[in-house]
Amino acid sequence: MSVPDWSAGGPGGARVWIVAEAGVNHDGSLAAALELVDAAAEAGADAVKFQAFRAEEVVTRAAPKAAYQRRATGEGGQLELIRALELPPEAFRELQERCRLRGVAFLATPFDLPSLRLLVEELAVEALKLPSGELDNLQLVLEAARSGLPVLLSTGMASLGEVERALGALAHGYAEAAGEEVPLPSLAAFRAAWEDRERRARALARVCLLHCTSQYPAPPEAVNLRAMGTLARAFGARVGLSDHTRGLSVPLAAAALGAAVLEKHLTLDRRRRGPDHAASLEPRELAELVRGVREVEAALGDGIKACAPEEADTRRVARRSVVAARPIAAGEPFSPESLAVRRPAGGCPPWLYWDLLGRPAPRAYAAEEPLEAPFGELPGGGPA
Repeated sequence: MSVPDWSAGGPGGARVWIVAEAGVNHDGSLAAALELVDAAAEAGADAVKFQAFRAEEVVTRAAPKAAYQRRATGEGGQLELIRALELPPEAFRELQERCRLRGVAFLATPFDLPSLRLLVEELAVEALKLPSGELDNLQLVLEAARSGLPVLLSTGMASLGEVERALGALAHGYAEAAGEEVPLPSLAAFRAAWEDRERRARALARVCLLHCTSQYPAPPEAVNLRAMGTLARAFGARVGLSDHTRGLSVPLAAAALGAAVLEKHLTLDRRRRGPDHAASLEPRELAELVRGVREVEAALGDGIKACAPEEADTRRVARRSVVAARPIAAGEPFSPESLAVRRPAGGCPPWLYWDLLGRPAPRAYAAEEPLEAPFGELPGGGPA
């Protein structure tokens, strides 16, 4: 399965792209990672995503664990934790091939430049995902854009100003990828790239911003789904959600609000000991999420307010017509006493009731017989 054009996502009938975030829920086991690919494919996800990193390139020996990591894995340093979750380059080749065989897109999040080069140069991936923690690592952001690939950019923990700064680095990098002459990288150069209309448009065509709450698991009251709309309005970007809540209600609501992309953690067993298992869905739950999102998409429709074909029979039964309340003689003026409004539809519509009053009956009517619409009017519609 190919990666979509982010510029085509979101509201208006477009299909939500569902990413199963396998992340590091393989616990360092290639066999478990392959099983996660199979589970994502069987659940109906569009893509499965892993994390590519070299532990020593990411953290120092003194880096502490986050609180959620300590709760899940105990005390110790972050380096020790992520070193145990690191997969070698050859593992990603196997995972990419398994994704191809199972018909899901392969994605990986690079956390360092060597891992980014592995994905771009050796695996020739179709898109990149940049995590919230690297949003201000503009070296990595710039290098991602220099690849020319579409980017999913998570925005957890970020202000609008920080997001704009990252978008500027992306706009600068995409200009380089297009062969344009650009100044040496700097904050000023990134601002100039973002303020350039053509370069900004190019970046926005390749980027989808993922709203995110970087808490694992995140309580629903911390999610602030309306921030998706804020991102869309502030930057003119396509938006989605990288969700860390338990359950399905938040991502389903995001789909209804127009998310172009939904990312949700996947685990084989939520009881496993690891940093992300507690904020993940199990395979059965992911399948339920996919079904729910597809139902939401179908329910959103095209936005045109009209009588749906499925409503036509109900409309005939539930709507009313103007009928004779008693026998009416030909030529007798219609009056409130001689007219009534009753089901079914098909005769003179009730909204023309007042136009009938005082007009002479064009013929005789039996009690409860529906009247025809006055000349020049269309039953069920408006003026002819």
